[in-house]
Amino acid sequence: MAKDIDTFKEIPVAEIAILSRIRAVSTDAVAALRQSYEDHGGFTTPIHVRKAKSGYELIDGAHRLTLANELGLETILARVWHCSQAEARFFETDANLAMAHLTPIGLARSLAARHDAYVKLHPETAGGVAGGLARHGQQRTEMSFADFVGAVLGVTPRQVRRIVSAGRTLAPDQAKALEAAPRRVSMNDLYQLSKINNTPERYAVVEALATGTAKNAATARRAYRADRGEGPAPRDATEAGYLRLADAWCRANKAARRRFLEEHGDDVAAALAELGDA
Repeated sequence: MAKDIDTFKEIPVAEIAILSRIRAVSTDAVAALRQSYEDHGGFTTPIHVRKAKSGYELIDGAHRLTLANELGLETILARVWHCSQAEARFFETDANLAMAHLTPIGLARSLAARHDAYVKLHPETAGGVAGGLARHGQQRTEMSFADFVGAVLGVTPRQVRRIVSAGRTLAPDQAKALEAAPRRVSMNDLYQLSKINNTPERYAVVEALATGTAKNAATARRAYRADRGEGPAPRDATEAGYLRLADAWCRANKAARRRFLEEHGDDVAAALAELGDA
């Protein structure tokens, strides 16, 4: 992007135009941003605009600008860029993709750390406290942490709590090992890890994911339990496929079996011929 003409500048809110946006403004996210604004006494980061022939055009910060209008602010801190509309759109897409650069592990650990800081700032939102405050008419009227983050990320509060739980489960050395795993660790893998209360099992599952010996945490957990005689040995792909085919054939009625053979009989005959030649 071209060199900016003013690093930071207080811009009249009324002079900033919001043109077509890639991502629509979310009323829930604006509500969450309002809480952050009140907690910090203002916006923590400036918006980005481009200098237009008349006034300014918004590049990044639609939710902040929307809230500024709702609050009746006359000015807002902005970084002013001298660039084309195409460059501005490129900037906007980069800003929207910023969250996508976080791996599931990075996101989970970041949210866990943010949750701890949030509860220190607002102890009344901690579990088990809100009910007591409500009975005494002292409950915080703003969103809970899970509501706040969920509104920003577009997920449910329950999902936020699961992500935080997963992030809190991992020790720094475990997180480092998983980030270097040959297969990207998914959020479902982290959910599985968050359920493990046994430390040796957790380290075994982390090692299996980090070395690529298990395709996911659920498989690693089954293998761990099977090695200790606590569960059945995990099936390989061939065994699992055979059992699915056998189960489907046994469950099908005569008409369904006949239709299957009419449509796939040639394949079955070819397979039987290969067995005879073997």
